[in-house]
Amino acid sequence: MSPGSSNRTDDLADPYRGGVAGTGPPDAAVFFDGLSSRRRPVKVTLKDQLEISEDGLVLAAWAYAGIRRADGPPGILRISCSSAPPLARLELRDAGLAAELESRCPRLDDHLMDRRGVAKIVGWSLAATVSIVLIVLFAIPLLADRLAPFVPGALERRLGDVAESQINAIFPGRPCDNGRGQAAWTKLVNAVGKAAELELPIRTVVLSSVVPNAFALPGGKVFLLDGLLSRAQNPDEIAGILAHEFGHLKHRDGVRNLIYNGGTSFLTGLLFGDVTGSGALIFTSRSLMSASYSREAEESADTFSIDVMHRLGRPTRPMGDLMFRVTGKEADKSLSILANHPLTEDRLERMSEANRPPSGPPLLTAEEWSALKAICHSAN
Repeated sequence: MSPGSSNRTDDLADPYRGGVAGTGPPDAAVFFDGLSSRRRPVKVTLKDQLEISEDGLVLAAWAYAGIRRADGPPGILRISCSSAPPLARLELRDAGLAAELESRCPRLDDHLMDRRGVAKIVGWSLAATVSIVLIVLFAIPLLADRLAPFVPGALERRLGDVAESQINAIFPGRPCDNGRGQAAWTKLVNAVGKAAELELPIRTVVLSSVVPNAFALPGGKVFLLDGLLSRAQNPDEIAGILAHEFGHLKHRDGVRNLIYNGGTSFLTGLLFGDVTGSGALIFTSRSLMSASYSREAEESADTFSIDVMHRLGRPTRPMGDLMFRVTGKEADKSLSILANHPLTEDRLERMSEANRPPSGPPLLTAEEWSALKAICHSAN
């Protein structure tokens, strides 16, 4: 057999050598150009590049380095190319042609994720999750503790104004303005406020509501809800609650809580001076009234209340009695004083241990106490 005959035999044995695609079954190669939904039976030629032609016209030439495997059904090699339109696809149904093409594409599967890549992504995801948890549990509270003392008083009052406007818009209560009751309330607030020795001016309001609660807002605003006042049996119980809320104001716990609960939204608002625009959404009445302070903040406010009542010469146990009375009777605790005053039995015990016999004058007369209890009722 001559050398020439040998070469022809080799060419027939390898129909792809020399860049010639062998014959295959009908539709051995189908091309989608990515510009239309037309399905084109094509001829594939493997030269320096992959050539895709139809009726002798070259439709596309793809560099092997840019060819990537695409998802396809079993038995079909479906590929795309980085230089082609995003939706362009070539499907090869000839196993021999597909195998030859795969051998020429050095980066056919570079975009596919192997186990190592999956493990890396899972690892980074877990690390990100742990980082977020650590930020929420430690970084933001620490930042809130460090930042709260440096919030200017003017800004704190502005925060309180924003919060109060939302309470007025959302909370179903109105300020109580019975004249005799208001006079008794003012007398009680002034007595407790003087003993508390607060540096900022205080504004207090009694709201008509069945919810038993009291809360303080940044900037020296304290709200007492009639639902709590109606459950009180003497002025010392309300005085202890007032002193407790004054303690939160003294320690700026409201600002600290807003920074903690508002997180990055609040910090961004501080940075750009936006506490009345989009950042104000964090100051909802429900979060301000029911968000729990930390145990340390509650214990510190209790200590402050005990000290104030001692200065007034009044007993400390009544505050604990009132809180315990509410815990035993209130069915809906979602907005009650329980929401931000946990562990009532422990606190009653502490208030009892710190209790002293009265050594100062009553904070209100019997008539004034009756008037305060009726502050949310229309005057006769």
